[in-house]
Amino acid sequence: MLGAITRKPVPVHEKAVEDPIVNTPALDNGAHNFSAHSRSRGAGAKLDAVLPRHRRYGGMSRKVFLIALAAAILALLALIIGLAAGLSGHSTHGALPLPSNSETFTGDLTYYGTGLGACGETSGDSDDIVSVSHIIFDAAGSSSSTGGNSNNNPLCNKMLRASRYDEEFGQVRSVDLKVVDRCTGCQPDDLDTSLGAFEKLAPQASGRVGVTWAWLQPVQTGS
Repeated sequence: MLGAITRKPVPVHEKAVEDPIVNTPALDNGAHNFSAHSRSRGAGAKLDAVLPRHRRYGGMSRKVFLIALAAAILALLALIIGLAAGLSGHSTHGALPLPSNSETFTGDLTYYGTGLGACGETSGDSDDIVSVSHIIFDAAGSSSSTGGNSNNNPLCNKMLRASRYDEEFGQVRSVDLKVVDRCTGCQPDDLDTSLGAFEKLAPQASGRVGVTWAWLQPVQTGS
C-alpha cells in the first residue's frame, strides 16, 4: 500500500506594506508651506534691511509709510494710463489740427463765459472769438503752461471758419472766429466760443453740438 502523499503547503505571499512616509500629501504640503514660509522670512529680512521697523519715515511708521507709498505709486500709474489713453485718443484725429493743415476738422462746439483770454485780450459774449484746445495751442508755440508767454503764441488772433448744418433753418451756417484763448477741457478738434458766436450756429439751449471748421490762413508754428 502506497503511503499517504503529503502535500507541502504553498506559502502565501504577504502583501507588500506601503511605506507610510512615501507619497504622503500631508508631508508634501508641509514641505511646501515650510519653503514658502522660508521665502517669506527672506523677503521680510530684506525689507528690514532696507527699511528697518524701528525707524520713522516722514514722521510715519514703516507700515503707514508703505501704505502711503503704494497709494502714491497707484496714483502715478493711473496718471500715466490716463495720459496714454489721451494720447491714444488724439491719434484717432491724425495730425493735430494746426494751421499748417489745410483740411477741415470735425469736433464739438461749446460756449463759455468770456473775459481775459490766454492771448492777453479781453473779449465779450457778443464777440466772434474762439478758444482752441490747449493741445494744439501748446503745440503751436509759447504757452504759460510751459513757462512761456501765451500772449506770444502764434495762434493768437488767427482766424478760422466754423460751420454746421442748422436743422431749424435747413441750411449750413458759418461764422469766422478769432483765436483769443486756450481751452483746457477741449479735445484737439473741439472749439469753445463766445455765446454770441455759438448762437450764430446753434440755439443756446443745445449746449454742445457738432461743428466742422478750417483755418483761414497758415501760421508759422513751433516758435
